[in-house]
Amino acid sequence: MAPTTKEAQRAELHKTIWRIATDLRGSVDGWDFKSYVLGMLFYRFISENLTAYLNELEHEAGDADFDYAQLGDQDAEFGRKDTVEEKGFYILPSELFANVRWRADTDEKFRENLNETLAKVFANIEGSAVGTDSEDDLKGLFDDLDVNSAKLGNTVAKRNEKLVRLLDAIGDLPLGDFQDNAIDLFGDAYEYLMQMYAANAGKSGGEYYTPQEVSELLARITVMGKKSVNKVYDPACGSGSLLLKFAKVLGKENVRRGFFGQEINLNTYNLARINMFLHDVNYEQFDIAHGDTLIDPQHWDDEPFEAIVSNPPYSIRWAGDANPLLINDPRFAPAGVLAPKSKADLAFTMHMLSWLAVNGTAAIVEFPGVLYRSGAEQKIRKYLVDNNYVDTVIQLPPDLFFGTSIGTCILVLKKSKKDNSVLFIDASAEFVHPGSKNKLSAVNQQKILDAFAARENIAHFAKLVTNAELAKADYNLSVSSYVEGEDNREAVDIQKLNAEIEQLVTRQQELREQINAIVTELEGGS
Repeated sequence: MAPTTKEAQRAELHKTIWRIATDLRGSVDGWDFKSYVLGMLFYRFISENLTAYLNELEHEAGDADFDYAQLGDQDAEFGRKDTVEEKGFYILPSELFANVRWRADTDEKFRENLNETLAKVFANIEGSAVGTDSEDDLKGLFDDLDVNSAKLGNTVAKRNEKLVRLLDAIGDLPLGDFQDNAIDLFGDAYEYLMQMYAANAGKSGGEYYTPQEVSELLARITVMGKKSVNKVYDPACGSGSLLLKFAKVLGKENVRRGFFGQEINLNTYNLARINMFLHDVNYEQFDIAHGDTLIDPQHWDDEPFEAIVSNPPYSIRWAGDANPLLINDPRFAPAGVLAPKSKADLAFTMHMLSWLAVNGTAAIVEFPGVLYRSGAEQKIRKYLVDNNYVDTVIQLPPDLFFGTSIGTCILVLKKSKKDNSVLFIDASAEFVHPGSKNKLSAVNQQKILDAFAARENIAHFAKLVTNAELAKADYNLSVSSYVEGEDNREAVDIQKLNAEIEQLVTRQQELREQINAIVTELEGGS
């Protein structure tokens, strides 16, 4: 029987997607092959997105029978300029996903040259944005979908056979009528695939993906008490999943000036931009940059960000004091010291503080050592505490993230606090274990958020500590130093225990005397 509930249908779709992704990849590593599955999903999405948009315009204008997919390419050219201004790209009818797929299935000659056709289609889609405001947002989006790669097969025929199967598999996904629900389903399919690829790729995958429930917690922390923010930012945005949680938490329209991020890995930078489109975030609503945030930060000239979230790479190397210019960089100079060359964690933290609006909040996933290590990191913590920027430190449960089992922390920064204290929350036991990894349930998240909002002492869970006390503790920000763990040992009644011991000793003496009497009797009778 077919699934009837929305969740059951979603689970069925997920199973189908993963089966397709696994079956198609053959001998190609799953993490490498994701670019083909996600790229083809993106190609289908923008084709259906554009078709639905143009059809709706014509239907509203009175042409009820208009279908862009059936239009000739020459007739379609008249709408190119206006469409690119609105959508950021253009696709001729013959190059739409559905039409390319149909011809690949029905025309043997077309199928023999499918790789060349797709390469041309992708180049034309990117080319449609050249010279327009959306050029940077489209440029290189299909670079990782290399239709001529030996990964797909060692002959052109084998590559085209794989490409036909890929077109058919993505085309057969039951994503429904685009105008009804496809936006949610395409975005959901992408998130599911990223999660599964990250889970199966170990460290190489987890490095670029933050579990959805952690992303949601971070987003909710930064917008607590607000119905809208100017814009959101992640300086190590990976595939963009953290940024996009604001669309769910606030609604896209309530992120007034859009979604901003930077990513150093080119492949992942492309995925982040694809992710924006798949969640129907139009090109003028996002600005994802490529490059090293610490050395070559983008968005220098933008107004500060009201909400910043990030899960930057843990304890990676960076230039640090080997680059004499960095100590004068306005992002790092206020602390008077640079993060160690072997541990860039607090360099990211200082960067985010610099980019943060006066009325903003930053929620950063940190490696635990950042909170207690000595040396330069201690001096940076001193700067943060003495200037009253540290709002909250939250200890998360272990084994939440792909690629690591350690229990990470969330460091919450604010520039406009109402007190001179830091709230410590011990959420290390707040998890469920539905599969191979721990997970924050909705109940777990809410307990953390309630404590964050209340900002009060809660036995064995939350403790408000003054900045002066933290200074006395050498600026140690480790949660376990301030929140006392609950003693689950059974209480012992000493008086009762002593009485029981006394009874045992007495009984032992009686038994000894009885045994001696028996032995004496036996010896006397021998």
